[in-house]
Amino acid sequence: MAEKPEKRRTTWIYSVLPVSAATGPVGTIVQLYLIYLNGQALGTIYGSFATAIFNGVSIPAALFWGVATDRLHKRRSLVVLSYALIAIALVSYFFDRTTAGTISRYGAISFVSVASATPLNLLIMETEQKGKWAHAFARLSLIISAGNVVGYLISALWTQLLPNNLVLLFVPLSAFALVSSGMALLMIREPEFVLERETVALRKPSLFSRLRANPVFFIGIPSGSDFKRAFRGLRTGLLSYVPLFYISTILFYLSAGLFNTSFVPAMHFYSMPDQEVFAVILAGMVVQALAFQRAGEYVSKRSLITSSIQGLLLRGWSYVAIGVAGLLVTGSLFAVSALIFYPLAGGMAYAVYYTSSNTMMFNTVKGRGAGSALGVYSAVVGLAAMAGSFVSGFISVYSGYYVTFVIAGVLLFATVVVVSRLPQPSLPEGGVLQ
Repeated sequence: MAEKPEKRRTTWIYSVLPVSAATGPVGTIVQLYLIYLNGQALGTIYGSFATAIFNGVSIPAALFWGVATDRLHKRRSLVVLSYALIAIALVSYFFDRTTAGTISRYGAISFVSVASATPLNLLIMETEQKGKWAHAFARLSLIISAGNVVGYLISALWTQLLPNNLVLLFVPLSAFALVSSGMALLMIREPEFVLERETVALRKPSLFSRLRANPVFFIGIPSGSDFKRAFRGLRTGLLSYVPLFYISTILFYLSAGLFNTSFVPAMHFYSMPDQEVFAVILAGMVVQALAFQRAGEYVSKRSLITSSIQGLLLRGWSYVAIGVAGLLVTGSLFAVSALIFYPLAGGMAYAVYYTSSNTMMFNTVKGRGAGSALGVYSAVVGLAAMAGSFVSGFISVYSGYYVTFVIAGVLLFATVVVVSRLPQPSLPEGGVLQ
């Protein structure tokens, strides 16, 4: 009698779906709620503070939970704890409706959500056959994207049916996170053997999946000498691949922080109702999820430099187009421009740039000194995103949202100049992530 095929051991991945629906729209809700509490101008600035804190907290959070992952070796416990704490943070919005509480809890969500990122990736490598890792990581990313889409869809419907009860939306979102915590408790089994977290950085599928969950990932704490080593080539006229790559990363995440922080307040400023705001972000999420399914194949047929530049140009011109629309039109016409150009920037362009640039990053950090190189990269990403978010609100309030968007586009054009000076790297074995 033939043996039954072994059941897939990574069915626990589906426990990620509800919590992804819960956390996906939180940033948008927080920014809108701060505007309702404080008015358009002050709410935009407070939203900038909240996003900067969210990005900044991710740096120590990645360090703390990385050490906890290695020392405790309790994958299920960390995942369950992360989801449960997210549920508590979300439901607490209903009881404390102050500006300070709204901002501080958003930072708390950033801290606790990082706890599950590395354990999830390690669980795949510890419970799935090695030959199926790439497929399992792709499935994890797809489920996270699907959860985000579900979260934004629910948010759009909620604000359509209950337009004056935005804060109540945190209650069902909290329930989703709690469901994920229960699913993880029941479905995840502690692996028979455990890997250290540096294993995640050794393979493209695992590293790419980890960075999509959170772009900050530390194996060790980078020292001052690590930063000096990374930017040493600046002394010889920007001739080194590594400092040029880091500079391009700084410019990209500065741009992302500038644009993303002010985009939701801008849509509110141009008289778009909440359901339309969520619908625009939802469209971007859907296009991004679809684009990532094809990005690996697209990038593999071109040089990494070429595909990276193509993504940057599409994103940059989309930002500028939204900025021009903000200067020339209002109301429904701005909504049309946002619905067209945001999915191009946050969906197609981001998927292409992410795939090509992270392949270049993998080439940069692999081998000897990978831990310090990845630490420098993560610190650069976190600090650049935090800086862009912090200044975004001030530029938008005192100069106009359209100015912020145009500056974000110009920064991407500057990134193109830097990337174009990179020497053409050779693809490592296996090419880009498919």
